Amino acid sequence: MKIPFKKDPSEFKQRALFATNVFDLLPSDHQCYVYEDIFEQLDTSSVEEQFSVHGQNAFHPRLITGILIYAYSQGVFSSRDIEKRCHEDLGFMFISHCNCPNFRVLSDFRKDNYAFFKECFKQSVLLAMAAGMASLGHVSLDGSKFKASTSKHKAMSYGRLKAKEKELIEEIEDLIAKAAKCDKEEDDKLQDKNGYEIPEELKIKEKRLAKIKEAKDALEKREQVLNPGKKIDDKKQISFADKEARIMGKNGNFDYSYNGQISVDEDNQIIVGQHLSQNPNDKREVDPALEDIKETTGDLPDEMSLDNGYMSGNNLESFDGKEIDVYIATGKGEKKDQRSIEDSNRKIKKPDFNYDEGKDCFVCPAGHTLKLKAETSDGKKVYQGHKAKCDLCPYMVRCCSSKKGEPRTIHSDDKEPLRQKMREKMEQESSKEIYKKRKKIVEPVFGQIKNTGFRGFSLRGCEKVSGEFSLACAVHNFRKIVKAIVSGKVCLESRELAPTVA
Repeated sequence: MKIPFKKDPSEFKQRALFATNVFDLLPSDHQCYVYEDIFEQLDTSSVEEQFSVHGQNAFHPRLITGILIYAYSQGVFSSRDIEKRCHEDLGFMFISHCNCPNFRVLSDFRKDNYAFFKECFKQSVLLAMAAGMASLGHVSLDGSKFKASTSKHKAMSYGRLKAKEKELIEEIEDLIAKAAKCDKEEDDKLQDKNGYEIPEELKIKEKRLAKIKEAKDALEKREQVLNPGKKIDDKKQISFADKEARIMGKNGNFDYSYNGQISVDEDNQIIVGQHLSQNPNDKREVDPALEDIKETTGDLPDEMSLDNGYMSGNNLESFDGKEIDVYIATGKGEKKDQRSIEDSNRKIKKPDFNYDEGKDCFVCPAGHTLKLKAETSDGKKVYQGHKAKCDLCPYMVRCCSSKKGEPRTIHSDDKEPLRQKMREKMEQESSKEIYKKRKKIVEPVFGQIKNTGFRGFSLRGCEKVSGEFSLACAVHNFRKIVKAIVSGKVCLESRELAPTVA
């Protein structure tokens, strides 16, 4: 049986009292018309299956999805503000077919259908590729922090959680004892009190204790996954509002955030892959990024460029064996320091040491060898120089930082050969020229997303936040598609996108 969704009201297409449609007041090239044509192509069947033929007719999922996408494209993210604009703004009224849902309907749809927005993002990518706007020739991957729907003031450290839990337990036990004593007292001793003051206070403290225990348990589970078997540092924090958010930031500016990762195609800055991470850095983000690109497009890029934050053994291993020409910056600031070691006072760092794969050792700038000292079962390795040679080395002050006078030590792993190959590759002029594309491809996209006002999430919890991030990335792609249609680079014929024939 076909599900009877709500129909558009007669006012949407009716011309009454005067020979003009209210939407004729909009410019003929207004973007809302293009958005409407694109929204007609969205497949919302997976959401439609959730509805029943029984009960009151519901708003069609395609209508609500279109309203949310258009609202995000205009920098409107609050469900209440979206509802308001649908009653006041002609563009919003056209997209909503003069039939705007209540703000709670919009909010619940966004909150409950986070998995669908991943589908929505995929559809935006496939539409762009069908229009010839993305080819996977060169893709750049980057990450940026987006604020979680919480704050540092709604958080507590592990040490404070334990202390507060103990304090509340003692207070509750004391209140229970007092309540029991009050029950035995005579009514005339209560005077104008009714005997309910202590139980009410007890109820409040029990609620606080439950929240404390819930946050403490969540922190312990998180740390067990991140650092199994290790004692939890009392300084570790967790947010009461969003327990899955993490403290992230730099230069002293730290807040609860998520790490949004996007893979952007060179042709028209179309996002062809995206995922949300709880990791504060990018050292393990290549594998999920490649999986998402493959899942979304069915293929992998020919070339990829990434900044120095991705220069880790895990990421390099993710690329190993794949037919992708990869370019990763091997030094801070995306350039190798060209200053001579002899002519500078800078600290001598690990990149200044050359790795000899055949002998499995490092060679320092002075030509001395750091031999393998220790190796663990998980592939971690420790290399150390000879004390006598380090003591006599002219670079010792800038190279050896041990307060005990120990020779220089380098920590690495079994993936050092991959790092060395990338360093050698990035020293070539041709590689540097290809890598320069990265700044023009991916960095402006984060600027475009954040300049619309999307700098933080409205939802809480990693799964729901991931859905909202998928929505934001889909909106970026739809904005690019609409701009291409308006400018004539892409044509829209019979509701099918295609490149404009020159």
